[in-house]
Amino acid sequence: MTKLSDLPTPSLVLDLGILKRNIETMASAVRKHPGVVLRPHMKTAKSIAVAELAAPDHGPITVSTLAEARYFAEGGWGDQIYAVGVTPKKLDEIAALNARGASIKVITDDVEAARAIAAHPGPLWALIEVDVGEARGGVSPESPALLEMGKVLGERLVGVMTHAGHSYTGRSLDAMAEIAETERKGVVRAAERLRAAGHAISIVSMGSSPTALHGRSMEGVTEVRAGVYMFGDLFQAEIGTHEMGDIAVTVLSAVIGRKPEQGVVLIDAGALALSKDRSTQAAPKDYGFGLMLDADGKPSFGDAIVQRAYQEHGVVSSAEGPLPLEKLPVGALVRVAPNHTCMTAAAYDRYHVVDGGDEVVAVWRRVNGW
Repeated sequence: MTKLSDLPTPSLVLDLGILKRNIETMASAVRKHPGVVLRPHMKTAKSIAVAELAAPDHGPITVSTLAEARYFAEGGWGDQIYAVGVTPKKLDEIAALNARGASIKVITDDVEAARAIAAHPGPLWALIEVDVGEARGGVSPESPALLEMGKVLGERLVGVMTHAGHSYTGRSLDAMAEIAETERKGVVRAAERLRAAGHAISIVSMGSSPTALHGRSMEGVTEVRAGVYMFGDLFQAEIGTHEMGDIAVTVLSAVIGRKPEQGVVLIDAGALALSKDRSTQAAPKDYGFGLMLDADGKPSFGDAIVQRAYQEHGVVSSAEGPLPLEKLPVGALVRVAPNHTCMTAAAYDRYHVVDGGDEVVAVWRRVNGW
């Protein structure tokens, strides 16, 4: 029986019970909207074992890299949206996966890229990306380019999609709901314009974890995409996507040094193990580079925040006063809740799975790279 104390540090720990609870919370939220399908985004999890829980029976999923598309297609998840603007160079591999039985849809917001998709001899289907306020990828729902791309893609056009990443700026449930409604209206308007131009639009896809959970209406939408909800993190807890106790992924670390005169400890989880994402800096509470928990994943040390992150060192202190160094000798195990779980998990090739205790009940591989 392997326990957390047997693992090298740092290691990535995933709590199965919390994961299952988070998955059910999102599934239940989507079930409130008849006819709407949940298409989980696997960009954070990158694991077939997680997909078996989040998208059972090889249901539809979203991916963000060709490595993910290939990995999940080989695992039986054929219905995918590759939700990053596609380049012509990538079309050959996607078409080859589709020729072997997958149904991977690509996205674009560029007329010339649409021409490349339309001209490709292999099996390809596309969605047009719509911008509803994030100002990242996508065209306006009212843009002339929307109809131009529709004309270019022709029968290869199967839908429209959008991502309200700016929902992360919301600081109340009402604000999230308002952003979700703007998102819904924008993507539905794009679908309506394309249908009026004679295109068969079967997919109207929106999503982010906050808008999927808090959207009051999904009228006109066929599916929602979300991903970080499965694992959670400090930032998502700060903006109300979930509670602090719903963070399923933590980094197992060890105390490597103490500074009694300052009441500070050093741990062996630094910038590479935690990432340097500072998303909570813009949230109501700034958690630095992560919140240090005890070996059981409990907040026994109060606001023990990783204030500084070097390559392999994390410096932990608390504004509440000196840390209890008598409970934190060199070698003591701790766990760190991450700011942004997507970025933190990217440093690891596997999850060490626990289920509310310290026994490692499984090891799940991740697919990294591009």
